[in-house]
Amino acid sequence: MAGLLKKPFKLALVQLATGSDKAVNLSRARSKVLEASRAGASLIVLPECFNSPYGCQFFPKYAETLLPSPPSPEQSPSYHALSSLAKEASTYLIGGSIPEYVPSTQKYHNTSLVFSPSGALLATHRKVHLFDIDIPGKISFHESEVLSPGNKVTIIDIPEYGKIALAICYDIRFPELATIAARKDAFLLVYPGAFNMTTGALHWALQARARAMDNQVYVALCSPARDMEASYNAWGHSMVVDPNAQVLVEAGEGEDIVYAELEAGRIEETRKGIPLYTQRRFDVYSDVSQGKVRYEE
Repeated sequence: MAGLLKKPFKLALVQLATGSDKAVNLSRARSKVLEASRAGASLIVLPECFNSPYGCQFFPKYAETLLPSPPSPEQSPSYHALSSLAKEASTYLIGGSIPEYVPSTQKYHNTSLVFSPSGALLATHRKVHLFDIDIPGKISFHESEVLSPGNKVTIIDIPEYGKIALAICYDIRFPELATIAARKDAFLLVYPGAFNMTTGALHWALQARARAMDNQVYVALCSPARDMEASYNAWGHSMVVDPNAQVLVEAGEGEDIVYAELEAGRIEETRKGIPLYTQRRFDVYSDVSQGKVRYEE
């Protein structure tokens, strides 16, 4: 029986430095994705809000219309930049996320787009859990003041490799998404995310390793580069964690590309040694993946 990951490949996380000029951000993303492609990456990930600054005050200004799909270049320059880039690089490309505006509902979303090496749109994920926190003396942030949540679990079938799951930043704190995806045979959980200096120090690496440990799959977190002159300071430290919860690679704070070789058979080897998948007691508690799960908006 074939493993969840059908064959090995190189994964690249682009820890991109972004600023206020969308065109410059898109150009910079293109340069880094092409660099990663030349280095042999078959799946390349950009960070959350890669085309804009991160912040509630920026979402409406930088938002693009994605529906009906495909949008025109005027409606969504980022969509077309990503599609063309995936084709140019001949790679699978996860476009971090961009602010999306839906005219029919007048709602904004934090949305990730996934493209195939042919430039075709494979999947869309809207951030399900909005980042609303208030840590006294540290940080207060409320995405729900502007954004609306998405309403589905996103699992993508990559024919050559297997299934991957996609969620955004704060989504990682809700293990149900990861557990559902893993029990639906995803070999990799991908989280473009912009943790901050408070939550990053506390929980960034912990969450990555916890989701890997819980589910015995690969986990990838892709952050923007840290900019201490910006209004929101991203944590950085993009990382890939293996199914045994070991950190394979971790970026620093600044702009960088980090790579990891994902090995076929590693998941099965880990699960054989610590056989959680045959030890769960669904006679005692329920299997969240068999409950009411939404896969469509």
